[in-house]
Amino acid sequence: MKKVIAGTDIGGTNTEIGLVDYDGKICERLTISSKGYESFEDFIDFLSEKILDSVDGGGYDLTGIGVGAANGNFFKGTIEYAANLEWEGVLPVADLLSKKTGVPVKVTNDANAAASGEKIYGKASGIDDFVMITLGTGLGSGIFAGGKLLYGHDGFAGELGHVRVKDDGRECGCGRKGCLETYVSATGLLRTAKEILSETDEYSLMRNADLKNMQSKDVYKFAVGGDPAALRAFDFTAEILGKALADFTAVLNPEYFFFFGGLANAGDLLLKPAEKYMNDNLMTVYKNKVKLAVSGLKPGEAAILGASALMHE
Repeated sequence: MKKVIAGTDIGGTNTEIGLVDYDGKICERLTISSKGYESFEDFIDFLSEKILDSVDGGGYDLTGIGVGAANGNFFKGTIEYAANLEWEGVLPVADLLSKKTGVPVKVTNDANAAASGEKIYGKASGIDDFVMITLGTGLGSGIFAGGKLLYGHDGFAGELGHVRVKDDGRECGCGRKGCLETYVSATGLLRTAKEILSETDEYSLMRNADLKNMQSKDVYKFAVGGDPAALRAFDFTAEILGKALADFTAVLNPEYFFFFGGLANAGDLLLKPAEKYMNDNLMTVYKNKVKLAVSGLKPGEAAILGASALMHE
């Protein structure tokens, strides 16, 4: 009977579940809605049922469940005040899920899960000091130091997206202004592009586009086509990212920064100039020692693999 871990990613709209063997192969996967339940307990009941049905149907031996979710607390096994979920307060996900399934459950936030996935199944195998940065709607991060995931005092360390990079800068969902993720993220790139168009007379084909419905991927397409305003938006984003990486390096001294998410796929438009800006702003002792790379995890598998990797800790 093959041993598997149920990697579970609880998102605001859907929850992704995958039965992952110890070689990192996803043997079974399914999706359920994260909405429409009378209570969080009802959601856990349904989630447990689906996991156990999948395990029984495939004849697997379930050894544990790893859960990745926004504001997941590794120490307490809880999800705490997650703005993207319809349930409020502190949710005891590990306790409830373990009681229903009879197996151990570990919980962490989605960015830490991605870092664990990179360490176990991705390019970070054999690397003890690295930072995983997810570039999506916001900027998430997970930090490995000395071969261990950095959780901090009460489980919420590593929120690099909420390091302030500009005084009185853009408003952030966390309630502060000038956070890194308001500039370096898909949302941030799009906002930068629109600001360039509104504040300058610079030539750009983007001016003929439907700005109201424009997305960050559209800015990427214009940049690939050589549009000057789109290229400037990427350079502005890369400069802020590179300088932030230089600051993070002074604290963490990582060997690698790995990047995952839609914006990370911009490749040389973002990471190449970001690396230059980083090296330009590093202390001499760190120069040309830190490497930037795109994650080795497949986009469609990263959340599940990352969550399952928690059970290897």
